[in-house]
Amino acid sequence: MRRITIELMLLVGLYVLSACTSSPHDVEEVASLPEIYPDYIGVTVPEEIAPLNFSMTDDEVTTVDVEIKGAKGGSLHANGAYADFDIDAWHELLKDNRGSKLMVSVCAEKDGTWKRYHEFEIYVSQHPLDEWGITYRRIAPGYQMYGHMGIYQRELSTFEETAIMDNRDMGGGCVNCHTVNRGKTDDVVVHIRSEHGGTSIVHQGMKNLLPSVNDSIGGPMVYPYWHPQGRYIAFSTNKTSQLFHSGLNKRIEVFDGQSDVFIYDTETNTTLRDTLIMKKYWAENCPAFSPDGKWLYFTTARRQSYPQNYDQEKYSLCRVAFDAATGKTGHQADTLINTSQTGMSVTWPRPSYDGRYLMYTQLDYGYFSVWHPEADLWLLDLETGETRSLDEVNSEASESLHNWSGNSHWFYFTTRRDDGLYTQVYFSSIDERGKATKPFLLPQRNPKRYYHRTLYSFNTPDFISSPLQ
Repeated sequence: MRRITIELMLLVGLYVLSACTSSPHDVEEVASLPEIYPDYIGVTVPEEIAPLNFSMTDDEVTTVDVEIKGAKGGSLHANGAYADFDIDAWHELLKDNRGSKLMVSVCAEKDGTWKRYHEFEIYVSQHPLDEWGITYRRIAPGYQMYGHMGIYQRELSTFEETAIMDNRDMGGGCVNCHTVNRGKTDDVVVHIRSEHGGTSIVHQGMKNLLPSVNDSIGGPMVYPYWHPQGRYIAFSTNKTSQLFHSGLNKRIEVFDGQSDVFIYDTETNTTLRDTLIMKKYWAENCPAFSPDGKWLYFTTARRQSYPQNYDQEKYSLCRVAFDAATGKTGHQADTLINTSQTGMSVTWPRPSYDGRYLMYTQLDYGYFSVWHPEADLWLLDLETGETRSLDEVNSEASESLHNWSGNSHWFYFTTRRDDGLYTQVYFSSIDERGKATKPFLLPQRNPKRYYHRTLYSFNTPDFISSPLQ
């Protein structure tokens, strides 16, 4: 009797499930590509990435039926209010089609009528991602004041997100400027701005908490970048101010009344200062070590009279030699990109870990590019000295806060291309010729609902090779 009851319940469940779904019938062929969110048409992805679930942009579509076929074999099917793919089946399909492509066929039902759109492709890169996930700060995109924020980690092969640090656990202070050493989570630095805040440094199992304002340099320790050997960390110290626009195109300017670059020695707990990177009438900023540790990149601009000449502050890209044995910088700084020649400003230099390229953001003036719609990503070839705009990934909105995966085949960046207000994380890859692929948005289980309902921006992301404990 019990067996009959269970079988009856299963049959009823299947009937209810089938009654809630709809399959394509009397399909009308449409001579165009489907309009989907996020736009994953023609993107290139690593095989480890979470499923590229998507919805139709038309909110009146009630059901989508999606079939994916691999050029090397295998298939995947989804049917529902949005395309929701099984995670294990998705990864199996990508693994089988590494270095090849997937063909995606979409049917959509609206007002009882089914339409089938042109098939589109998703390319599966031959290069793995080789990263467990990313970290990021989630913060509301306001500027007068802030409330709840936190630093989170996200596994990139799934949709799993966990909190690393929540500012509600520390009196509501500002948590920011977190980074690891080339994705390795045994070297971590986090800066916390609050009454009881400071700069937290974890290196080879040793933990150190420095005051939020370092007395030896007279300011906070922000914008950190690890030396590849892990002993040294380059910081900037900034006296930051804001001013506000009355127009609609730009809301806010962030500028520094003073900024310098210095190096912190984690073994001796001392700061290493040099006149080349701490000039009195110049604002040095955004430090980054080369992958071999022999160079320190930084940006520098002639200090202006603020706030009157805020739009005349334009940063050049420079580098200075660094000797890890002595902890000293060289005696001459090289200018790689000179604002007197470009008329533009450079910020956030990030060298690829294979030493081939350096990616940076270029904007009209200043360095706080997240508020500049004209800010674009640029790529400097360190072998040839040639530089160009990454038109393949840039948009009409701000592109900024980028970095490379450990194998230098992938990079992320933040952008406000969706609505001009909220920053989101996109990914792309660089091929052997230095050309970037069409970027794709960080996948979510139900991306349309997630991104259209969230009240937080993704800020200062970073790749991590393993979860942070």
